[in-house]
Amino acid sequence: MTVTSLLDLRFATDHLEDGPRALLDILADTRAFDGCLSVQVAMDVTDPAHVIAVEHWQSLEHDEAYRAWRAGPGASGLGNYLAGPPVLTRFRDVVSL
Repeated sequence: MTVTSLLDLRFATDHLEDGPRALLDILADTRAFDGCLSVQVAMDVTDPAHVIAVEHWQSLEHDEAYRAWRAGPGASGLGNYLAGPPVLTRFRDVVSL
């Protein structure tokens, strides 16, 4: 079953320009990761420091493999641009309620 993961990020005020650019570069590897169906980034219309990455995965196992890779050899350094730790929320996609 597919999974949608929301990664809620807040950039540090001194990284409002280079942080989003770095995120877009980092997401190239995310999109190429096995099981990634798509990634979209949305920026808060009233707060440019606040962005959400919306990721769609083939399965929870694919998403978990990706998170493990990012925690190890695929570490991106994104945390250097953030005001605090990102918040990850994952949802099981439902066809109909």
